[in-house]
Amino acid sequence: MLIVNDEKVQIFFPFYLSFQNIFPNFAKNRKLKKCFMKKMSDLYFAVLICLFAVGCGNNQPNSNITDMNKKYDSLVKVFDGKIIPLYKEANLSYWNASITGKDEDYKKSSDAEIAVNKVLADTTLFATFKKIKESGQITDELKKRELQMIYNGMLPKQIDSIKMKAMVELGNQIEQKFSVFRADIDGKKLSDNEIEDVLSNSTDSKKLESAWVAVKQVGPVVAGDIIKLVKLRNEVAKSIGFNNYHEMKLTLDDQDPNEVAKIFDELDNLTSSTFATLKSEMDNILAKRLKIKKENLMPWHYQNRFFQEAPKIYNVDLNSYFKDKDIVLLTKDFYAGIGMDISDIIKHSDLFEKPGKNQHAYCTDIDNEGDIRVLCNIKQNHNWMSTMLHEFGHASYDKYINGSLPYVLREPAHTFTTEAIAMMMGRLASNAQWMHDMAKINDKEKQKIAEESFKMLRLEQLVFSRWVQVMYHFEKSLYENPDQDLNTLWWNLVEKYQMIKRPANRNQPDWATKIHIATSPCYYHNYLLGELLASQLNYYIVTNIIKGIDYKNPSYVNNKEIGNYLIEKVFNPGRKYYWNNMIEKATGEKLTAKYYAKQFVK
Repeated sequence: MLIVNDEKVQIFFPFYLSFQNIFPNFAKNRKLKKCFMKKMSDLYFAVLICLFAVGCGNNQPNSNITDMNKKYDSLVKVFDGKIIPLYKEANLSYWNASITGKDEDYKKSSDAEIAVNKVLADTTLFATFKKIKESGQITDELKKRELQMIYNGMLPKQIDSIKMKAMVELGNQIEQKFSVFRADIDGKKLSDNEIEDVLSNSTDSKKLESAWVAVKQVGPVVAGDIIKLVKLRNEVAKSIGFNNYHEMKLTLDDQDPNEVAKIFDELDNLTSSTFATLKSEMDNILAKRLKIKKENLMPWHYQNRFFQEAPKIYNVDLNSYFKDKDIVLLTKDFYAGIGMDISDIIKHSDLFEKPGKNQHAYCTDIDNEGDIRVLCNIKQNHNWMSTMLHEFGHASYDKYINGSLPYVLREPAHTFTTEAIAMMMGRLASNAQWMHDMAKINDKEKQKIAEESFKMLRLEQLVFSRWVQVMYHFEKSLYENPDQDLNTLWWNLVEKYQMIKRPANRNQPDWATKIHIATSPCYYHNYLLGELLASQLNYYIVTNIIKGIDYKNPSYVNNKEIGNYLIEKVFNPGRKYYWNNMIEKATGEKLTAKYYAKQFVK
């Protein structure tokens, strides 16, 4: 799971949501905000002309439809004429900032954010698109899809500017409070990394509890502000016709909230029993390691503050298999073997450490016209092997999208569908058969690590899936009723889905210590949807292309049919179809959790 090393930009609130809905690649790195440059002053004149034209036309229905389509085409041409160069310039400016780390480069990105918000908040422009949409006279399916994406991107910007400003300022204040907070243990201030080091490595229960309690001290600092921000978001959502922000966020991100809820319930039903069994086995190992009774295990005993990652309980060191390998060459050769040439992307990428450079990883499509780049900081270990496979999964998806599609549809079907490809490829670094085929470990070594490495991957998957259930259900309920007892809600969900015992007599806003709830609202569920689709695609590939039965450890190595399938059925359509329609066309079924369960449960 590469949540840290590959954080596709999360949506801060409607201020940033709007453009991601039009261009998901604009937010391809979940930590990095992409912005626009240049002024749009001459757009108003063109829009006014279009507004006038929309209201005109003769009384013949067919003629009206023809005229409306022409006017729509003219408006989109103006829109694209402004957006395309700005999009490219914004991505380049952020790319440069990521490489140099210079204040002036980040300042350019910050300035561009103001410019893009002015455009997307343009009421005249939005009114034109809205009038055309509501006319019902755009009947071409491709144009309808294009119009819907533009509309979804602009709608959340049509709000009170005072509320917008208040949300931005409050959000910045919350983020700053998280940034400056340091856990305090007996007067000693500890960074997040130092806290995680204690939680991961200590076997002293008192030290573990002290570290866990200390890092939760940020909760009371930010909780009040987060609730205030939640209510502001809800006011914005209601002002444009939604019941709450969660509903608005999913809907405008091209998702049906009921559809997502159904998938999460299906996944819970399929994983809860197996997770309970694995959790019991895990608890036996942890209790023995910590020299305490199993029933005395508490939240601070699970090696990270939220139990969102699997504890290290298996005896396999995957780093050793990559310490002397050329990670770039392995990545290039693997993708070439499945019929995807990434050599041009590697040429334009920046893959190794340098002073001032962003320390994480992301993929960006600079112009939706072929300039695709990956930023990494490669070390010869398992994590960076997985990260490279992951990031070039994103890059391959972008490269093979049909370039003849309308500009705003030259994107993955959804943020989580490109995550699915990246996750499917990233999993291979933990696959003994893939390591045998690509990293050249011998048969004996493959047999030695096959079972343990898969157990490690399975535990990572199931632990993460239960954690995302907590996040999804908490945020949904939070926005439905922010005045409820949120402390109790949080621990009820933790006990139900993660099966962790709440500390006795604890009544603190532990929910507020997860920064994503404040800064990346109603997005976390997409990671898990990506994992489900990765397994669904894997099942289809194994069954129909490899024609095998091993869903756990497929290699894919040197099978160009796999690449052809992904390019034709998943990548090439871009955002032409609603994501679940694309999935059904590609796999024969809409998104389901049953293949995730087949791979990691049964």
